[in-house]
Amino acid sequence: MTRLLSMIMLAAAVTLTGCASKVDYGDATERETVSTDFGSTDLQMIAAKMVDDMLVFPPIVQMTASRRPVAFVDKIKNKTTEHIDTESITDTIQSKLLNSGKFRFVDMTVVERVRQQLDYQNDSGLVDPTTAVAMGKQIGAEFMLYGNMSSIVKRGGSTTDVYYKFTLKLMNLQTGIIEWSNEKEIRKTRSKSLFGL
Repeated sequence: MTRLLSMIMLAAAVTLTGCASKVDYGDATERETVSTDFGSTDLQMIAAKMVDDMLVFPPIVQMTASRRPVAFVDKIKNKTTEHIDTESITDTIQSKLLNSGKFRFVDMTVVERVRQQLDYQNDSGLVDPTTAVAMGKQIGAEFMLYGNMSSIVKRGGSTTDVYYKFTLKLMNLQTGIIEWSNEKEIRKTRSKSLFGL
C-alpha cells in the first residue's frame, strides 16, 4: 500500500512538473501559424497591402499631392463565423495612413464623449469661457473608409481550408463615388497528423 501511494505521488509530481508553462516575448511581426483562425500575421498583411495599394493609386497620389484630405473609418462588417476584432484592422490601417502624412482622420467612435466635454466646457459654468473650446468648429470628413471581412471554411478528412477576403473602399461623401477599392485574400490550410496533433 505504501509503495502504491509513493508511485501515485511520484506520478502526480511528474505530471505537475510536465504541465509547467513558460512565457516568452516574441517578435510581433514574426509569422504566426498556430491555427487557421485569423491572427496577427493576417492583420499585418491586410493592413500593409491596403495602405501600400492606396498610397500608390494614381488618383489618390494626385489628390494627396498638395493637401491632406480628412476621412473617417466606419466599422468593418465581419461576415465570418469567427469573432474577429475588425477594429484592430482598421486601427492599424488608419495609423499607417495617418503616419504616411497623406491623410487626416476624425474619430467617430468618440463623438459622444467629445460632445459631452464640449457641453461641459460651454454650458456648465465651471470652465473659464476664454479657454472653452468653441462649438461648431470641428472639421467634417470628406471621405469614408469602410469594408467587409468574409470567409469560406471547408473541411475534408483531416484537412481544414480557410479562405479569408478583406475588402476596403474609400468613398467621397459629397459625391457618393468610390474613389478607391481593393481586396486582400488569404488562404490557410491545416492538416492534422494521424495522432490528431
